[in-house]
Amino acid sequence: MFGSAQPARPRRRNNFFSALRSIAAATLFVYCGLTYLEVERQAQRDETQHADVIVVFGAAEYAGKPSPVYRARLDHAVELFARGVAPIIVTSGGAGRDLRFSEGQVGRDYLAARGIPESQLIAETQGEDTLQSTKRVAAIMHENGMHSCVAVSDGYHMFRIKKMMQAQGVTVYGAPRPDPHTSHHWLMLDEVFKYTLWELHLES
Repeated sequence: MFGSAQPARPRRRNNFFSALRSIAAATLFVYCGLTYLEVERQAQRDETQHADVIVVFGAAEYAGKPSPVYRARLDHAVELFARGVAPIIVTSGGAGRDLRFSEGQVGRDYLAARGIPESQLIAETQGEDTLQSTKRVAAIMHENGMHSCVAVSDGYHMFRIKKMMQAQGVTVYGAPRPDPHTSHHWLMLDEVFKYTLWELHLES
């Protein structure tokens, strides 16, 4: 007595989903690789040119003093201002754990102490992350008839900043602070992840 043949459909279905998973994994790998390369290339590119404003993106502050990373960004902005790149500097960033101070105000105070006239300084003090800061800075620029900016931050940060500022209708040029240690692979990979969340509208 012969046994009945086993249906082939489940096996075919399993093969189909296995192939689909392989294609999805390969697509994700290619996407991450290409985005990583874009982040890396932008990190090494100095696009400094004349603009309406210089925007310094905040970093940590300690009891009202900029962290070494933030200070390096601010010092770079001072150099750009001295070169006549733009007549106004905007510092950005809200309060961290210490609610007495915001990154934007700390940056503004530091630049004023470095000799930048207060009339040529603007502090954005509410942005809790890069996305909020770009939106608030763009709003400040639009309100003041400014259309272009030179963005100052760490190199690995520049790709995402540019994309977010461009989405707000701002022409932006990257001016990463000089630092040979800002191209660590994990920082680049973190930017790929954060940029992808923004592209997927998972960061609002």
